[in-house]
Amino acid sequence: MDMEGCFIKKIFEKKGEEAHAQFVRFGKGVYESRAVLSLMKTSKVKVKSSSEFANDFVRLAAGLGDFKFSGIVLSKIELDLPGKKKAGIYEYEFSGNSKQVLDIINKAYYLLLDVNDINLNLKIKKKLPKPGKGENKVDDKFCSLEADLKYWAQIKDFFFWDIPECCKCKISHEYEINEIVIPKNEKDFEKIRLNAKRKGKLRRKIIIGKEAEQVKECEFEVWESASQTLKELSKTAQHNL
Repeated sequence: MDMEGCFIKKIFEKKGEEAHAQFVRFGKGVYESRAVLSLMKTSKVKVKSSSEFANDFVRLAAGLGDFKFSGIVLSKIELDLPGKKKAGIYEYEFSGNSKQVLDIINKAYYLLLDVNDINLNLKIKKKLPKPGKGENKVDDKFCSLEADLKYWAQIKDFFFWDIPECCKCKISHEYEINEIVIPKNEKDFEKIRLNAKRKGKLRRKIIIGKEAEQVKECEFEVWESASQTLKELSKTAQHNL
C-alpha cells in the first residue's frame, strides 16, 4: 500500500491541500516547536510525537498490516458508530481492523486509537491538548509507536524520508504564516476561518544523534480544496435535514 507520508512530508512535496486541517487554528505569526517527532532504533523501532501526528500514526499502522484498533474517534460529522456529541464534536468508541480504520480516516477529525500486537504497539492519549493552554509546553509523548524492525523502511519513508540512516534523531517544526487569503464573497465567519488559504514558511529542524542541528525550509500554501469543501458541506446539509 502506498501510504504517501505524514502531513509534513506532503507540505514539502507541495500537496498543501492535504495538510490544511493542521493549520486552521493559526493566524499570522511564527509558531515554534510544532509537530515534534523523535526516533530511537535498536532491536525495535520506537517513534514518539506530539498530538499533530496522531492521525498519521494511525494511517501508518493501518497501512502496515491487518491490526486490531481500539479507542476514540472524534469527528465533526455524524458517523455510523456508537457515541455522543459534545461541544460540536462527535465522540465515538471504536473497535475494528485496519480496513475499517482506513474507511473512516478521511472523515475523522482525530483518531485516538491504540494497537496491541506482537509486531506493533501503538498508544495515543485520549484527550487532546487544549488550544491556548500551555502553548510552550509540548507533549512530545502524545503518540508512541513501537514496531518490529521489518517495518523500518515504511516508517522511515513516512516520517523520516529526508534523513540518512540513523538510530536516533529528534525533529521539530516551526510554522511561519505570513499571509492569510480570505475566500472571495464569503461572509460566514466560520467558513472564512476554515477555508482561508495560509501562506508562509515551514522550517524542519533535525538533530541526528549528537550532531549539530540541521534546518530545512520550504515555502508553503495550505488550503481546503473545492472538492473537499463541497463534500463536507453536502454531508452537513444531509445531517441537518
